[in-house]
Amino acid sequence: MSEEIQSAATVIPQALMYTILINGTLAFAMAVVFLFCLTDLEAAAAATETMFYPCLYVLQTAVNSTKDAVAMAGIIPILAAASSIGATCSGAGWVTVLCSLHAPNEPSTPACKTPPSPNIASVAATPTTGSAATTSPATWPPRHLQVSAADPRPRVRPQPRLAAEQKLKDPEFFTKLSAGQSPEYLWIGCSDSRIPAEQISGLGPGEAFIHRNIANLVVNTDLNVMSVIEYAVCHLHVKHIIVCGHYGCGGVKAAMTPKDLGLLNPWLRNIRDVYRLHEKELDSIKDEAARYNRLVELSVTEQCRNVIKTAAVQQSYAKNQYPVVHGWVFGFQDGLIKDLKINHKEMLESIQKIYNLTEG
Repeated sequence: MSEEIQSAATVIPQALMYTILINGTLAFAMAVVFLFCLTDLEAAAAATETMFYPCLYVLQTAVNSTKDAVAMAGIIPILAAASSIGATCSGAGWVTVLCSLHAPNEPSTPACKTPPSPNIASVAATPTTGSAATTSPATWPPRHLQVSAADPRPRVRPQPRLAAEQKLKDPEFFTKLSAGQSPEYLWIGCSDSRIPAEQISGLGPGEAFIHRNIANLVVNTDLNVMSVIEYAVCHLHVKHIIVCGHYGCGGVKAAMTPKDLGLLNPWLRNIRDVYRLHEKELDSIKDEAARYNRLVELSVTEQCRNVIKTAAVQQSYAKNQYPVVHGWVFGFQDGLIKDLKINHKEMLESIQKIYNLTEG
């Protein structure tokens, strides 16, 4: 009984300290945001991101560090209140109020009436048309948050909220990331902004070592990709190398165009060489779109062959039976990945008459 009393005497002041600290912090943050709301909507949004969500992380840390039921009882209501405040600040209520504060004499726009909650995953997954996405006055974000010539700062900025939310989901997430990497895969993909490797493959942070360039080429004179392969195979000991192209590749289409493209000429020549190697097959395809798609597949196959030609891959495979090379093509129309069924062993045997580099 005396131990319980002593434990309570220690924990209750700790809970009160957390209560006073967090309430004071939230009150200060609310005051700052309110003042910003009267003058600058963007500053208010930034203040909300910077202040409220780190507060939630502090609360989560307090809960994790205080296991006693007495302290938990004092902290959990504060966590719930802070969560409500954070949700309110980032939700429709704040936007409606801020729009009215900034434009009291202007008619309400759809953006002020029913603002959708911004969702990074859905935005990233939505294909865009043309060279750049256009934003109308009735779309999210509201006009006050859109970048103009007078405000050239990028909309993509460090987001304290995202880090805080990730810590709430998994408090050890960044600790595990900082411990080092041991990925199973090397991903060689295209620089096209519509095909981020993690999203189309389902891989998470730390699972793939990634290299991207125009048209996902593996050129033996390109020290960048050669260094990536060497490091991934000899130091990270990846088990699989995936060369992933995509239908609708601008680089492949440009290579099919009889036009001088300046500095791109020597790079795209590698794709034109693929056409030359398979000229008879490609010329027999009358439909231009089908011929274009077939060239994408043949290029990926040739890049897989170029990966297998490297000394690092050959020597590691001879010793460890890995890495194994795969060729994939992603389709924008259906979001599916086509496996080209590259037979690593057969392809290795077919090239080693000329490109045998297994003797270190």
